[in-house]
Amino acid sequence: MVRAGNILVRQRGTQFRPGDNVGIGRDHTLFALSDGEVQFRHVTKQRKRVDVVTSESK
Repeated sequence: MVRAGNILVRQRGTQFRPGDNVGIGRDHTLFALSDGEVQFRHVTKQRKRVDVVTSESK
């Protein structure tokens, strides 16, 4: 479980892309925009996506 504003990934470049309810900072840091559970998934072999799934979207 994460809360809105929590940092999910600190990175240089964009190894992970922001998904639903995830924001991206100037330094490519991913952070939660809403409370929920974090899901990491592979979109393609090289592209990964981070989502925050809220209880309303389940």
